[in-house]
Amino acid sequence: MNHLKHQLIRKRILLPLFLVVLVLVLFNTRWLAWIYPIEYKNEIRAHASAYQVDPFLIASIIRVETNFQPSKESKKGALGVMQLMPDTAQWVMDKAHLNNVSMDTVKHDADPNIEIGTWYLGNLMQQFGGNEIAVIAAYNAGPSKVKSWISSGQWDGTLEHAKDIPYGETRHYVQRVLYYYKQYTKLYDAF
Repeated sequence: MNHLKHQLIRKRILLPLFLVVLVLVLFNTRWLAWIYPIEYKNEIRAHASAYQVDPFLIASIIRVETNFQPSKESKKGALGVMQLMPDTAQWVMDKAHLNNVSMDTVKHDADPNIEIGTWYLGNLMQQFGGNEIAVIAAYNAGPSKVKSWISSGQWDGTLEHAKDIPYGETRHYVQRVLYYYKQYTKLYDAF
């Protein structure tokens, strides 16, 4: 009887305590920063500032592309944390006069990879008049494809009609990047 009484008292104390802790954890978004970390903050911040690109957009793209893992190479040959295609990376290096960067560096070193990817995002922002949704799609499918979809009326370049993006991979990519963008901007006050 005494043992049963102790169990009831313990349940009456532990259950409410557990519920209070659970509520504090669920309603305090700071703990989510452990689930949604941002690596390479200094590199992202520096290049975002230099090329006028939202650092949270860069971080979201990196999260989707490689989850901040350097030295990645996709089956299609995309390189590094931002998964740059070699032709695109070379084009950016020529246009941005980044003469001291090699393809090996693009693959293995996060800083030049992020610089090239950020410069490219800035260029896409200009091409698409600041339309971030179209820019995200173009980063995945290529600007020519996205321009073709928009000019032919297949897709209007908006989030509201993202279901009309002809490539399932790109449609899903846009949704994933925007998901992480929303998480990052909600969790982090500043970059």
